[in-house]
Amino acid sequence: MRDAAFHWISQHGYVGIFSLLVFGIVGLPVPDEWLLTFSGYLVSKQTLRFAPTFIAAFCGSACGITFSYTLGRIFDTYVIVKYGWIVHITPEKMARVHDWFERRGRWTLLIGYFVPGVRHLTGYVAGASKLRLSSFMLFAYAGAFCWAGVFIPLGYVLGDQWDRVLGDVHNKKLIIIAAAIVVVLGSFAFRKFLRTPRQHAGPT
Repeated sequence: MRDAAFHWISQHGYVGIFSLLVFGIVGLPVPDEWLLTFSGYLVSKQTLRFAPTFIAAFCGSACGITFSYTLGRIFDTYVIVKYGWIVHITPEKMARVHDWFERRGRWTLLIGYFVPGVRHLTGYVAGASKLRLSSFMLFAYAGAFCWAGVFIPLGYVLGDQWDRVLGDVHNKKLIIIAAAIVVVLGSFAFRKFLRTPRQHAGPT
């Protein structure tokens, strides 16, 4: 599947990145982190340009999780689990993500991108939990931005060594740790922004 995904990106460029991430976030077995890192590698080789690559990755991730959220709002998790075998959704995975959502709330949408087996289900759970669309968009799209912002530059920096290095650090879970640090820092920034009182104009 990984080689097929790389070939698809090589053939279709930005459209390939967008389409694969839509399907990957919905739940199909797409190697998401490898796909993003490979895209960054292609940027380093000047096969792709950074800005369109980042936009395609962000939009693909955002569209995929929004589609999942919509399904969750319409069908609830029972129907999704019943027919979820089509996209590799199991009751055990759904229960685990639902527990995450109960304990961490909206932040699961942001953090979940960096946890394999979680990012594919956060949208469904958020929709089934009737999370407000505005809150969903804020956290889910911020997560998509951070996720693309970690792995595409990683592929660019690693260059020809991206495959070997990514395999090594992936086995040691260092990527998840580094990504978690980025997400935590981003979450503090968002909290500070949301808590900053707005300036009110004085009397005229």
